[in-house]
Amino acid sequence: MGNMLVNGINFLVLVFGLVEFAKKLNVSGRALTLLSMALGTAAGVAYQLAQMYPDFARWFGVAVFGLAVGLAASGIYDFADARFPKYTKPQG
Repeated sequence: MGNMLVNGINFLVLVFGLVEFAKKLNVSGRALTLLSMALGTAAGVAYQLAQMYPDFARWFGVAVFGLAVGLAASGIYDFADARFPKYTKPQG
């Protein structure tokens, strides 16, 4: 599942980004759990449909790219910044 790429975008990271975006909108508790499940299910089904139907795959790729750009523009980069180690240039 880790290599699910759509238009060069890691699809699982996109779903995580959508959940983080919902958190920024103050969705929490059971509502966040339900939303996460719904997003994951819908995304998984759409991904599988894109594998089965080439015409759908083109539109799906456009939608995924648009979501990724929208999330980046809305500040979702904070998600990665807060969770992944910073790169430090090796000494020497």
